[in-house]
Amino acid sequence: MDAKLLDILVCPICKGPLIFVKPGQELVCKADRLAFPVREGIPVMIEDEARKLTAEETV
Repeated sequence: MDAKLLDILVCPICKGPLIFVKPGQELVCKADRLAFPVREGIPVMIEDEARKLTAEETV
């Protein structure tokens, strides 16, 4: 994930910051507890495509 792109991307729901999780290829919003997939280097910033984080998952 390009660092410059990560600097400008925000959560589409709350507009909060995102954290890139390299092993899972996901952009995580801690506030909404959602993980947005990154497919072939392209972030998929659609709420319906996001995965809800479990209570055990921490970033």
